[in-house]
Amino acid sequence: MGVVKEKTKCPTVGIQGIAWAFGGMIFALVYCTAGISGGHINPAVTFGLFLARKLSLTRAIFYMVMQCLGAICGAGVVKGFMGKTQYGMLGGGANSVAHGYTKGDGLGAEIVGTFVLVYTVFSATDAKRRTGINPARSLGAAIIFNKDKGWDDHWIFWVGPFIGAALAALYHVVVIRAIPFKSK
Repeated sequence: MGVVKEKTKCPTVGIQGIAWAFGGMIFALVYCTAGISGGHINPAVTFGLFLARKLSLTRAIFYMVMQCLGAICGAGVVKGFMGKTQYGMLGGGANSVAHGYTKGDGLGAEIVGTFVLVYTVFSATDAKRRTGINPARSLGAAIIFNKDKGWDDHWIFWVGPFIGAALAALYHVVVIRAIPFKSK
């Protein structure tokens, strides 16, 4: 996405380039896994699907455990490919609330972002209609990095997505599913 002699490639693609790459990867993963797990590769989406009565408790727990194990393995692979110095310098990819923001700001962003993701999944998969913030990724990076930075704010990246997923499930069941749609 950019070729220059910089220490990192972030200045060449910018925040939007990184966001588009991340979004594109989520799109590809959901598309590739839709037939396996309904496309949810994120415990918050799975939790929302469980609350909306689209998954059994057993299946939801199984998916969430597997999603977390996959994230831990993925973080281990990244650590293996990166040099120890660069991996440590980049904080192992572990999430934390950015300087200048409060834990409340971080929690709010996780709730809103996850609400949008889970609401999009519900809207796209609802049979009545014709129309993806991931706790497992945070867990994988925190376990493999295993330093204070990865654990200090870790709860935010679980609580926020699960609240956002619950709100999206509630909105979907109470508002969207209650709207009568004509069947063609």
